[in-house]
Formats: sequence, structure tokens, C-alpha cells
Amino acid sequence: MKLITRLLILLVLAGSTGLGAQVPEDGRLMDRIIAVVEEDVIMQSELLRRMDEIGQQLAARDGQAPPREVLIRPVLDRLILERLQLQEARRIGIRIDDITLNNAMENIARENRMTLAEFRDRLVADGVDFPAFREQIRDELAINQLRRRQVDSRIQVSEQEIDDLIASESGAIDRDVEYRLLHLLISLPEGATPDRIQAAREQARKIREEAADGADFTALALRESAGQHALDGGDLGWRNAAQVPTLFARHVVLMREGEVSEVIRSPSGFHIIKLAERRGGTRAQIRQTRVRHILITPTEVLSSDEALERLSSLRSRIEDGADFAELARAHSDDRGSALRGGDLGWTDPGDLVPQFEDIMNRQPPGRVSEPFRSPFGWHILEVLERRDHDGSRELMRAQAREIIRDRKRDDELELWLRRLRDESFVELRLDRLALGGPTTPIEPPAR
Repeated sequence: MKLITRLLILLVLAGSTGLGAQVPEDGRLMDRIIAVVEEDVIMQSELLRRMDEIGQQLAARDGQAPPREVLIRPVLDRLILERLQLQEARRIGIRIDDITLNNAMENIARENRMTLAEFRDRLVADGVDFPAFREQIRDELAINQLRRRQVDSRIQVSEQEIDDLIASESGAIDRDVEYRLLHLLISLPEGATPDRIQAAREQARKIREEAADGADFTALALRESAGQHALDGGDLGWRNAAQVPTLFARHVVLMREGEVSEVIRSPSGFHIIKLAERRGGTRAQIRQTRVRHILITPTEVLSSDEALERLSSLRSRIEDGADFAELARAHSDDRGSALRGGDLGWTDPGDLVPQFEDIMNRQPPGRVSEPFRSPFGWHILEVLERRDHDGSRELMRAQAREIIRDRKRDDELELWLRRLRDESFVELRLDRLALGGPTTPIEPPAR
């Protein structure tokens, strides 16, 4: 959602976004198919409209918009990938309903310190088609959900990886150091020939020399990069030392501000990074709860009412002096904890489902709760004790796990998007593109 918010702020700052297609001097509105993407098409008006929007965003941020010819390749690439991802999302049944969309819109408005009505009025006043904008946000949400399913599900993090990250100097997640990186990627297709690899390596080497000699890295990234942040001038934003992609971590920790890295090879291609800026932890006290429970799960032969009645009977027996642990071992359907007398051990906030945690947090120690329901069935619980615990180590490991996932996500996303593009039918018709005048032939984007 942060990306959406940033896009929104730039749109508002940019003012009117020029949402119409180019109109020749004779007044006739012309439109053409620029690309066929599987069963869909991208029209010239759509490409020109997106180029206008992005050009004004870049002008609002940098003070000057790049030449329109420079935007054709990255903007068309982005449109093609968006279209392919939306088709894939529809294929696997991803749908963003109006309730989810409305919640997202309210969050965006809130992040911009406005009500939704104020936000809508602001966009309309600046010339933005609000219904079209809502659908653009719906598409963004669908793409994000698709990526979580198709990319995040492939990412595995081992305990050894967590240990290595915590121990490594370049992944010192307990240090308050942040880096702002610029990134440029010369991509390679899967199964590239040695000649193609050598040509890409040579191209990257020449670009790296330009950057090291003082050329504008943002302009180089916009012109040459095939990375996901090309239209941001390669700007990856501020990241702490542990959030830097694994591929770059060892380089960044040793770089000086303004320094350009050597060419870095990965399965996606050849990377160059520049350390734009560097700026520069606390102990975490968390409330832990030791709790035990008994679970009765409804089944095809045991209705929910019967499960509740059985659990209520067990609670009455405990109130009359029966041993909680013995009854848990004999009756609880949570067989893992049943072997320990229902004991779940010390739990951290967020470890348990909300319905269970809510009752647990309100329950005084030493008293058995009334029966309550969670997605697993009917429970009773007893809080054994609570403590304030120095959770720095656990928090560090949780942060390390998420950081490793984020690092792997960047690489996995690049590979998945490239595979999606390579395996799809895309026909470019850029020879028909007219930038507000005579037809301008443009070479297809390099793949």
C-alpha cells in the first residue's frame, strides 16, 4: 500500500494527468493497437496516457520530465506485465470485492491525512477520473495478492539462514544503519547463449564506467535498466543493513556514499548499485503468557452444540476438583498439547489465533475460562502465569526471518515475472505508435 500512497501523492502534486489520447491537428481522435498480450490488447491511448502520468510524476519529483521517447520502453514493459498478471489473477480466481477495495481506499486517504470524501474531491479537482482510479487500485490489489500466492509460497527460510544472517556483519539487524540505494539491471533471459551473456556483461561494464565517471545514475537506470524500479530511477528507497537484498549486502556494507559497485551477476542478469546515502538499537520487553487448554472439535458425528456441552461438562468437573491436566490428556483434541496436560508453554503476542488470545489476555491466572469458540473448535483455558520477558533474541530472529523472505522475494519476483513474460504470447506493434505527430517507428523493448 505504500507504493500506492506514493503514486497517489505524486499524482496529486502533478495536477491534471492528461487522460486523453493524442489528438492530431485535424481534430480527429486516432487510436491504434500497440501490443497484443495473450487475449487482450494495449491501445496507443492507454500507453500515451500512462506515459503522461508517469512523466508528470517524474517531473513533480525531479523537477523535469524525461523525453517521452525514453519512457516508451519501460512504460510499455510495465503495461504488458500488469496485463499478464491481471490475466493470471483472473485465471486462478483472484477477485477484489468492493468491501476490500473500499477499505484500501480509506487506508490510502487516511495515510494522506484526508477522509475518503476529501481525497476523492482532491483527485477530481486535479483532473483524475475517480472511478478509473478506483479500478486501478483494484488491479493493484489483485496483483499484490497474486504475487503473495505465486511468489511468497515458493520462499523457504531455514534456521541456519537465520543464524547466518544474525551472525553476519552485513546483516547486523540490531544496528541502526540505513542505506538508500540506486539499482540498475541488465537482464538476461533463461537459457541465454554465451554470446548473449557476454554482450550483456559488456553493456553492464560500460554503464558502470559511465556511472563511476559521474554520469547521472537515475538517468542511466531510466534509460537502461530492466529492474522493477527503473521508472523510479532505480531508487530502492531507504533500507536498513539487513533489508538490503542478499546479492548486494556484502558490497553495500563496505561502500562509501556516492560509490558505484562493480558489476554483480545473478540469475536475472547483471546488476549495478550506487550507495546514494547512509544514515544512522533497543531491548524489546514483551508480555508472555503460559497457558493450558482443552479443545473439543465438532465433527460430522459431533455437532457444535454437543461439543460445547461436552466441554462444559469437563469445566464443571475441573471446578469440582478434577485435575485439568488429566482431563486434557484424556479428552483434548489438540493432541500435541494434550500429551503435556494441555500446556501450550510460554506464548508471545501473535502466536495464537485472535479469538484464543483475546480470552487469554482477559483471563486472570488460576481461573478456568468459560467455553469459547475459535476456528479450531470449542476451548476452555487456564492462564498459569505471566511474565515480562526480554524478547530481543526472539524479535531478532523473527525480524531476520522476514528480512530473508524480503531478500528472496526480490529475486524470486524477478524470475517469476521474467518466466511469465517469456511464456506468454506478446505481439508488439510499435511501428504504429504516433507521439502526437507523424508516425514514429520505435524499436521493440529489448528482452
